[in-house]
Amino acid sequence: MMQLTCGYILLKGLRFHAFHGVLPQEREVGNDYVVNVRIGYPLATASESDDVNYTLHYGEAYDMIRDEMMSPSALLEHVAERIARALFTRWTKIQSLDLELTKENPPIGAYCEGASVEMHWDSLHEGSL
Repeated sequence: MMQLTCGYILLKGLRFHAFHGVLPQEREVGNDYVVNVRIGYPLATASESDDVNYTLHYGEAYDMIRDEMMSPSALLEHVAERIARALFTRWTKIQSLDLELTKENPPIGAYCEGASVEMHWDSLHEGSL
């Protein structure tokens, strides 16, 4: 006998050119960003039924992430929070969300793979934000 105890929807390596940052140049020229998202979601019914109505539509999730990435903010933390709120509001069954947001070319005068924030949220109550 087996029981699905945990399931995740993952969107990896979502790439955007957006205009986040504290410096005026960042708001004018923009930068390249990568978003990775891991969404804890009850997938047992979807996996048993093969019915899309019981899962989180990752195409729609991508559209929501893209919309938030296109709205400029000073801080990556703020962008990540907006993305999380949009997803939790749309799908109240989300149990957890891990989000990594990387600015690929941060203006710090160093050669690096990027500057990132990584944040984790848990649902406050079963089935709701």
